[in-house]
Amino acid sequence: MRGWMIGMALVAAALPAQAQRRPNVEELSLAELSAQIADGRITSEAATRAYLARIAAMDRKGPTLRSVISINSDAIAQARALDAERRAGRTRGPLHGVPILVKDNIETADPVPTTAGSLALKGNLTRRDAPVVARLRAAGAVILGKANLSEWANIRSNRSMSGWSAVGGLVRNPYALDRTACGSSSGSGAGVAASFAAAALGTETDGSIICPSAVNGLVGLKPTVGAVSRTHVVPISHSQDTPGPMARSVRDAAILYSAMIGSDPADAATTGADAHRRDHAAGLSTAGLQGVRVAVLRPDMAPDLKVRFDEALAAMARAGAVLVDVQRPPTPGLGEAEQLILYTELKADLDAYLATTPPAVTARTLDQIIAFNDANAAAEMPYFGQETFLSAAKTKGLADPAYLAALEKGQRMAREAIDTMLKAADAAILVAPSLGAAWFADPVHGDRSTGPSASQLPAVSGWPHLTVPMGLVRSLPVGVSFIGRAWSEQQLFAAGYAYEQAAQARRAPRYLPSADAGPGMDGHR
Repeated sequence: MRGWMIGMALVAAALPAQAQRRPNVEELSLAELSAQIADGRITSEAATRAYLARIAAMDRKGPTLRSVISINSDAIAQARALDAERRAGRTRGPLHGVPILVKDNIETADPVPTTAGSLALKGNLTRRDAPVVARLRAAGAVILGKANLSEWANIRSNRSMSGWSAVGGLVRNPYALDRTACGSSSGSGAGVAASFAAAALGTETDGSIICPSAVNGLVGLKPTVGAVSRTHVVPISHSQDTPGPMARSVRDAAILYSAMIGSDPADAATTGADAHRRDHAAGLSTAGLQGVRVAVLRPDMAPDLKVRFDEALAAMARAGAVLVDVQRPPTPGLGEAEQLILYTELKADLDAYLATTPPAVTARTLDQIIAFNDANAAAEMPYFGQETFLSAAKTKGLADPAYLAALEKGQRMAREAIDTMLKAADAAILVAPSLGAAWFADPVHGDRSTGPSASQLPAVSGWPHLTVPMGLVRSLPVGVSFIGRAWSEQQLFAAGYAYEQAAQARRAPRYLPSADAGPGMDGHR
């Protein structure tokens, strides 16, 4: 909180002189912002100030979204330097001078800590860029600040309330303020939906990019595990963790992802990533689904979600897709296998990460984090506990035969399930509803997710998953998922873009106090 206040104070002092030149960034796409900066209509500094002013007016005031956990006090200086580079004739590409938010479990070299939402990490000021941030910075992105999140990326408790952290409070959904922003990339989702930045980085282990993207009306990509470095990212699972882009359009997400992907010597999973680097936004066209066979999974869903999914399928058909219905094969024991994978890797990976943190971080193992939470229970555990942490602390390590068997079973079963559906349709892309609409943010009962979730199979398999808006269900956004085999991101972007252009389904948020509950709530007198 202190970092946010100091950053905003520094920014506010410089805002009045720029007020008349401040551009309107609401709903401005990353691609359009990039074009306006490139042709001199606005500067990166002016855009950065406009986003900071919008955050100041709406994140701790107005709708009070609480999506930004800290402001980077160096953001304006970064923007000025990038403007000077452009004037000198050097341009770095479409991200040159574009402000973005970074989820607060990803380290940046800026003067802000990386807390994962936990008070135990308030002193985690590492002054180092995660390689994924270094790539974005090298591409010209301005690091505007850090986004709030579900504390510890929503792994502390299975009774948690998504979007809440002890450091940042509860992120609110800009479409209906009493609804969840989902998680764990809650602030990234709500912040981009509210036009607090052109785009944002999220991270996913299982659903943490897809869910907040879908319920906040965004495009989100969970990449192939190993496409993007996880070094200096507060971990859960080296088998499933990955950063990914969150934006208001497919093209914007593709631009951001193109700068993120790449090999990192410190992350063995990324060995093959450089072979897949390319401009993923180039060549996107409305013909991206023409003649493309698409496997369609129709899970049980509420009638209003089914209406939107049927409309999405109709838009794909108009764009030329050949739709083939498939059935999900049974996956007995997949949930139990995933749980053991995540719990075992959480203990090992988090202990390894904490060992690299500055001396100001005194809790340096999972066991010590558990003890910290117990000692600070009033602040850390007012709504839910840490039973997942306690279970993870009891796991037996990465050499445990039970863990190794679960890892083999989980990945094999998830990949075979996706592959079976794709082969049944002779297709390379699977589509399904991402999940239902946002539920009430409920500190008593925790998360009560609605509708079928498409995240588990691509999460456990490590394969890519793209969600794209498919309209509103009673004022709340829902998304359609595009899932493929490893390294099929370009196919997913192509299909998602063609669908997006045919459907034109995204709607801007209205910051309603509550979602429209529909007719009949007051009876029919």
